[in-house]
Amino acid sequence: MSLAPNSLAGKAALITGGGSGLGLAIGRRFMALGADLAICGRREAVLQEAAAQLEAEFGRPVRWQVCDVRDAEAVERMLDALWAVQPLDILVNNAAGNFLARSETLSPRAVAAVLDIVAKGAAYCTLGIGRRWIEAGRRGVVLGILTQSALTGMAYRLPSAMAKAASLAMIRSLASEWGPYGIRLVGVAPGVFPTPGATSRLSPGKLQAAAPLGADVPLGRNGDPAELAELCAFLVSDAASYITGEAILIDGGRMLGNANGPDVAALRTWDAADWAALRG
Repeated sequence: MSLAPNSLAGKAALITGGGSGLGLAIGRRFMALGADLAICGRREAVLQEAAAQLEAEFGRPVRWQVCDVRDAEAVERMLDALWAVQPLDILVNNAAGNFLARSETLSPRAVAAVLDIVAKGAAYCTLGIGRRWIEAGRRGVVLGILTQSALTGMAYRLPSAMAKAASLAMIRSLASEWGPYGIRLVGVAPGVFPTPGATSRLSPGKLQAAAPLGADVPLGRNGDPAELAELCAFLVSDAASYITGEAILIDGGRMLGNANGPDVAALRTWDAADWAALRG
């Protein structure tokens, strides 16, 4: 997939949690394709640093807003401020929270910490932007950054799996309801795309030693954030104007590999002697 250099020219995009990790990679690709970028998050220093990086790289301003997407009123204030300068055309719901835990030990506060960011935060941003688009008669695209857990569930990551599944339900529901307004909603469900923050929380050293990241991926490697960013750019571009209500899995075949049984990853490491011994 290779988009034309100005595929997103004239489009303004907001990426929640856009100051680091996959959100930053997506923002970088959007700007390379001509988009005007806005990012938001809870940490001012992170946003400032990200904006400075991108401005130096592309020679264009990056708008940023400190905003906790769990706060509906804060989301509305942010959207008002962004709209006063330039209406948005694209929303990427990327802000997330996740951690490993035995589900029976989860406190209500721990569950809420993830649900409020991932499910409620995405809803507040989507409904706020969608309302503005409809009132102004504007078309728009909402892209949700999901996970495989939205499709399959995920042990030891219950709050995130619940929240991502809710986000997928929102994408499918609003794709039908808002389609007549020219508003598309799409999602991507990444597999293993390591970032420093996610890796430290979800793949601690002991776990990596037992099951290295990417070991269960049929293509034999982890994903590159640039690959995810390219898919995201395609989905929000006019090249994907007839795609809505869909969530695209980008995982190197990981989900299919796991569906074939827990021994498949081990079988991939067998050499000719191992197979000969089995035949014998």
